[in-house]
Amino acid sequence: MTTKSAPLTCPGHTRPVVHLEHSERQHDGTYLLLSSCKDSNPMLRDWLGDWMGTFLGHKGAVWSAKLTGGDAARAVTGSADFSAKVWDTYTGEAVHTFSHEHIVRSVAVNASGSTLLTGGHEKKLRLFDLNKPAASAQDAQLFKPFSARADGTTHDGKIRSVVLGRGANGAQNMVVTAADDCHIQWWDLRTLAPVHELVLDQPFVSMDRCAGTFSELITVTTGSDALFFDLATHEVVKKHTLDIAPSSVYLHPTKADRFVAGCINDEWVRVYDYGTGECMELNKGHHGPVHCVSYTPDGEVAASGSEDGTVRLWQVNPGKKYGLWS
Repeated sequence: MTTKSAPLTCPGHTRPVVHLEHSERQHDGTYLLLSSCKDSNPMLRDWLGDWMGTFLGHKGAVWSAKLTGGDAARAVTGSADFSAKVWDTYTGEAVHTFSHEHIVRSVAVNASGSTLLTGGHEKKLRLFDLNKPAASAQDAQLFKPFSARADGTTHDGKIRSVVLGRGANGAQNMVVTAADDCHIQWWDLRTLAPVHELVLDQPFVSMDRCAGTFSELITVTTGSDALFFDLATHEVVKKHTLDIAPSSVYLHPTKADRFVAGCINDEWVRVYDYGTGECMELNKGHHGPVHCVSYTPDGEVAASGSEDGTVRLWQVNPGKKYGLWS
């Protein structure tokens, strides 16, 4: 196990950073980084970590923020202020606001920016057609639950994460939700019907979509386990029981030989061997638990967000001239 050099620090947030989202690679080879934070102000950064803008308008913690594909012209956010918003990433203006009856804990958007999904404390999974935006969340389509629930809820617990596939082989029509009821559920976007369900042995912690040279995956953390699922087939590709309680994990997008992990209980960012689950690197720099991690699309940088209110960027190949490490 090795310790890496000091990271680049991206300040600006004033409360814990709870989720990170990298855009797809842009036409010029660069990418964007979107951070969700309890300070209610999601921030957009360029590939070097430099601040580009803050989306102002939410009145509560922003738990989830996602970008569309291509040029990432739109961002979507879900907040504790009982709303989901759609933003123009060029102007920073809110294009649509959808009021909900409770906290919106997670959002997802398709590559073209035509479809928005929301889930949260209402326990309902909602679908919005952004080409014909509804007047409110109550006018949006509801996914059909596994059991016959008259109230339209799709989970018995609060929905904590929503992922929408973008890959081939049917993944672009697959929605995955994770909730406090320990259930991971797969849904068909075309029929709004459930197709598969998995019950975790321990409480759910995090779920993220990983895209790269491999089949599109989702990563799930629960207890000390890091699970890697094929998003389209819902098969478990890999499972590792780690020496920590992981808060978030993300598979390297180009080599798929390692994954980065945050920890619920300490401030270190770790890198594990994907094949063996052995800890390869221990990265120190944060001053609070690490809530979220992600790799850049080219795999050259790992990003982490922490309770300390900062985003930190870690060079995967120290010594290589890259960005501000040149």
